Amino acid sequence: MTLIKSISGIRGTIGGFPGDTLSPLDVVKFVSAYAIQLLQLPENAHRKIKVVVGRDARLSGQMVAQLVHSTLMAMGIDVIDLGLSTTPTVEMAVTDHQAEGGIILTASHNPKQWNALKLLDSKGHFINAKQGEALLQIAASEQFSYAEVDHLGQLSYDNQAIQRHIDHILRLPLVNVDAISKANFTVALDAVNSTGGISIVPLLQQLGVKNIIELYTEPTGHFPHNPEPLPEHLGDLSATVVQHQAHVGFVVDPDVDRLALVMENGEMFNEEYTLVAVADYILQHQPGNTVSNLSSTRALRDLTEMRGFTYTAAAVGEVNVVEMMRQTNAIIGGEGNGGIIYPALHAGRDALVGIALFLSYLALRNIKVSELRKEYVPYFVSKNKIELLPNTPVDAILKAMEKIYTYEQTTNVDGLKIDFAESWVHLRKSNTEPIIRIYAEAKSMAEADALAQKIMNQIKELSHA
Repeated sequence: MTLIKSISGIRGTIGGFPGDTLSPLDVVKFVSAYAIQLLQLPENAHRKIKVVVGRDARLSGQMVAQLVHSTLMAMGIDVIDLGLSTTPTVEMAVTDHQAEGGIILTASHNPKQWNALKLLDSKGHFINAKQGEALLQIAASEQFSYAEVDHLGQLSYDNQAIQRHIDHILRLPLVNVDAISKANFTVALDAVNSTGGISIVPLLQQLGVKNIIELYTEPTGHFPHNPEPLPEHLGDLSATVVQHQAHVGFVVDPDVDRLALVMENGEMFNEEYTLVAVADYILQHQPGNTVSNLSSTRALRDLTEMRGFTYTAAAVGEVNVVEMMRQTNAIIGGEGNGGIIYPALHAGRDALVGIALFLSYLALRNIKVSELRKEYVPYFVSKNKIELLPNTPVDAILKAMEKIYTYEQTTNVDGLKIDFAESWVHLRKSNTEPIIRIYAEAKSMAEADALAQKIMNQIKELSHA
């Protein structure tokens, strides 16, 4: 059983001992720390503040939500509960309600025994590294002071947040409802028995999609397969697309911020290319720059530069991508795991807007999804990791690798990335265990695997030196 405390949130398994798992005591402690952090902000002084809370459908969600609500109210903070929702919906609800913060209860693609507290600021963005570090220090001190009885927070409910989210999407100029409706698409959807069913089905209906083949769209929290949207987990969706002659299949993770596609032939579009295709559509209608993280496919860079704009790579992590997008005035960005960030809507990964934009593009082009996929330069990613002995000087190994490749283009803002003419490799150390993750991309799987193996052999030699 595991509890992971990091600047990106508090994540852990349910059940077990406090401090070892995401126990009720840990939920209360970290939510209390978050509340104190909000209350200490100068702009929140001497006034009642409110926090939006929403959750995915995992089995522990209701229990964790009740703990979160009660803790915030005990700190004197009003709570707006969205109930079952999606990560992007909660992010947008923070600004819709002009709230001072938000908490999303989801462990994203992790299995059902996991849950997490994902923490938002008043803009609906994930808290940054500095805020995260400060929160962990507050939690470690356990110096919490709760509100007196006359100043307790109040609980209210908002059951229209998903519909408002959809309304915002339908108003986007590049979402072409008329074209989608006329295309008469048949769409298959795998919502992994979480909140994709209660958000994407109504979105598709309001986009004019009349033929929806639903797989696992009841929000029971009983995930029918590993909830990470990877090819090896999507046999049912692929078979359904072929059986029903669907034009496309969509699959999302439990909190609906990642989107992967299955082509009409039952094969994966490749989640790395979800962002590429949507960016292609956006850049044809709106001039601007793009951003993805250092571990995402080079295809987005190629596409952006072909269109005459600038691509920038950010450190891994949504908060880092969003910040880089802000700095470079990017109009589209995201991550190669199927995370699309379209700031014309909001600055967060959002599978719903990704679906609306992709279907708009597909309808306007009037081509098969497999034909669209062939238009992009094929890249293949090999994902690996090396487990090292405890106390291995990982930072020293990364510096030694950088020295070996002095004559190549290197970036060390997030581990070490080495760019070659036709390929790249990205080395990232784990913050919780002696592991180096190795991501390599090339124009064939064999080349990517070979590059990754070469790098791993060099790391092994250095670790034994």
